[in-house]
Amino acid sequence: MAISNDLLSSTLFAIRDGEVDELYKKVAFLDGARKKGGVETESGGIKLQRPLSLAEHSSITQLATGYEPVSLAVNDVLRPAIYDWTDFVAPIVVTKKEEYENSGEYAIVKIVEARMKSVMGMLRRELNKQILVGNSSVLTSMNTLNGSISSTGFLEPELASGTNQNNTVGGISKTTFPVPGWKNQAQSAGAVFATNGLDAMSKIYIGANSVAPMGDISHIIGSEAFMSQYKKALFQNERFINEKTLDGGRMSLAFAGATVEADPALTGITVTTTDFALPLGATNYLSAYFLNYEGVKLVFHKDADFAVSPFEHVSGTTARSAQLYVKCQLIADFLGGQGMLVNANS
Repeated sequence: MAISNDLLSSTLFAIRDGEVDELYKKVAFLDGARKKGGVETESGGIKLQRPLSLAEHSSITQLATGYEPVSLAVNDVLRPAIYDWTDFVAPIVVTKKEEYENSGEYAIVKIVEARMKSVMGMLRRELNKQILVGNSSVLTSMNTLNGSISSTGFLEPELASGTNQNNTVGGISKTTFPVPGWKNQAQSAGAVFATNGLDAMSKIYIGANSVAPMGDISHIIGSEAFMSQYKKALFQNERFINEKTLDGGRMSLAFAGATVEADPALTGITVTTTDFALPLGATNYLSAYFLNYEGVKLVFHKDADFAVSPFEHVSGTTARSAQLYVKCQLIADFLGGQGMLVNANS
């Protein structure tokens, strides 16, 4: 039975949102952003622009008699942060040889399903890695949260109150505009989580929520080593329930209402920091991000959010292929409500 391009295409559309493959790794940022309001769509445009208010517009005049002159000195407070789109694509291909070798009823459809899951998983892992770590060799134009590896990375492992946060995000320099909302929170556990970890996490949470214009930290993504230390610190406060009630749903660890989870992409990632010194020979590790998705967004083009093209025959070959196309970018509206925790892996 010949399998039409339309049938293969409809198969891809049906399984797009349910991919699982044997190379699976958690993609905590991508999944968390979708669940917690960190994904937006745009209808087009060459670039993405986000208006930022980076100064006080006017000054206050106190009136003693009512006849004092009112200061009309004002500042143009708005600056646009500008971001370029990132486009990437991966093909899903089947050959005529494979179709003949798998000519049982709908056997080729199952091959297409498996390849769709594989390609979707590959794209999601690579995108998630670039956002969290910034070391993708392919998606080099995609922005990253890791401001230690990139001068345009959003979050830096330096104190918000200091002068060592100097990255440029969306064309807006943290040095030129050292306002609280454009500098992220940062703390170190000093490589002794049992003593300093919870205190460092609390300082990030309090500092972030003090300057966030909207929302709270809702998601903490850490390394597996950080997650182990955090779970160990909470062990004496954990509660156990009868196994008959375990089918009521999977419980997640939390911190001040924020979901806490590990992402394998952060395993062994090092940072360079001036404000948090460790003993000679010790290593500074990136342990966790504290994210407020009102201030950090993953923006997709409305027609290219892992969009699947119809299957078509490839000219000059016996193959036919579809494409999985993505057009997106990581953008920031405010950084003061975000945080980076370092040296909390042990």
